[in-house]
Amino acid sequence: MIVTCVYVHVKTEAAEKFIEATTANHLESIREPGNMRFDFSRQTDDPDRFLIYEVYASEEANAAHKNTPHYLKWRDTVQEMMAEPRKGIRYHLLRPAKA
Repeated sequence: MIVTCVYVHVKTEAAEKFIEATTANHLESIREPGNMRFDFSRQTDDPDRFLIYEVYASEEANAAHKNTPHYLKWRDTVQEMMAEPRKGIRYHLLRPAKA
């Protein structure tokens, strides 16, 4: 399984619109084939920072996500909301192991 942690720092004035756009992306992403998890969190001590935690069953499913209409819309919508470029770090899930 492929895990990606996406760290996002948005402009203060854009935080609520970012939440709206990312919630819409989340609702579509969790319905994708191969999506195991798609969590969206806000940092407790800095409300302008967010974490998107994505888990896909395979490299193919992860790559397919980047070509979905909802992801492309999200990417273009939130581009100008960023206080700095988002950072995605990929991991290979070790535990829990696949069933």
